[in-house]
Amino acid sequence: MQLPPKVTPRAFARLAEINAAGGGGAKALRVAVEGGGCSGFQYDIRLDDPAPDDLVLEAGGQKVLVDPVSLPFLQNAVIDFSEELIGARFVIENPNASSSCGCGTSFSL
Repeated sequence: MQLPPKVTPRAFARLAEINAAGGGGAKALRVAVEGGGCSGFQYDIRLDDPAPDDLVLEAGGQKVLVDPVSLPFLQNAVIDFSEELIGARFVIENPNASSSCGCGTSFSL
């Protein structure tokens, strides 16, 4: 049984801030896994509209989307938002990754 990723309240709150500042219609945060990057796979995190076959994780009127191809790679992962001196970004804590690179957007299984 695959456990879907979890989204922290901090990530949903940051998405709400982004959508409030955007002025247009609210967009969902898409979290996908693609081949490439320095470790074999990389995360693609962007604002997008839902597709019919997406897993939709929702809280407080905000949505995070995961496509069915990416879902096995993100099983039981945690999607969070991190704000540090070097910058702020959405981060993925992925228990399926055997290693990751320093940038935090690339990983291997």
